[in-house]
Amino acid sequence: MAEFVLVPGAWLGAWAWDEVAAELRAAGHGAHPLTLSGLAEKRDVPAGQRTHVQDVVGEVERLDLRDVVLVGHSYSGIPVGQAAAQIGDRLARLVLVDAEVPVEGGSFASGWWEGQAKFEAILAGGDGFWQPPAVDEFEGQGLTDEQTARLVAGATPHPAATLTEPATLARPLSDLPTTYIKCLLDGPEPNSDVAALLAGEKWRLVEMNTGHWPMFSEPRPLAALLASEAA
Repeated sequence: MAEFVLVPGAWLGAWAWDEVAAELRAAGHGAHPLTLSGLAEKRDVPAGQRTHVQDVVGEVERLDLRDVVLVGHSYSGIPVGQAAAQIGDRLARLVLVDAEVPVEGGSFASGWWEGQAKFEAILAGGDGFWQPPAVDEFEGQGLTDEQTARLVAGATPHPAATLTEPATLARPLSDLPTTYIKCLLDGPEPNSDVAALLAGEKWRLVEMNTGHWPMFSEPRPLAALLASEAA
């Protein structure tokens, strides 16, 4: 059985994986949701992007995990991808859920779909943080009103430094056995960086007909998909 380390995306903490983790444990796997520094119950901890990489590596080492499936959602694909390249033979598989990927010398901000300047302007208005979205920004993502309310209520401002510091890769992502889960309601195609990696032998694409937050909208199918990818 696999040991899943589940890392949430921007604004969220370990709590976002509650339903998925319960399903994985019921299937006999280990499930270890992780809150990154500066968020949720760790919101008072100073954090940059390298801090988040070390959060992930440190959790694997602290728990002495083997056969690790590292799961990163959205923003956290950037630190999780770097961590996966650092944990050596502890890694069984990397799974990226509608996620960004680290690019050597790049950041979340530099890959922003409207351009880095636009994103940095958003951060400048957030007093050192990326503020959580309003309720209406979750429309069209396959979420019920209850799921949206839970997501919004639990979200915390995301530290800006984690979004602007450059990534450093210990080895190429193309070398890592990886599953990329594309959530189709958030757009039918992966971005160009992901598409290039999917052309390699060790990456594979799986699609889910739901929105960007499947741990809320489709937790049971997502858990089943994670378990099947680990196998």
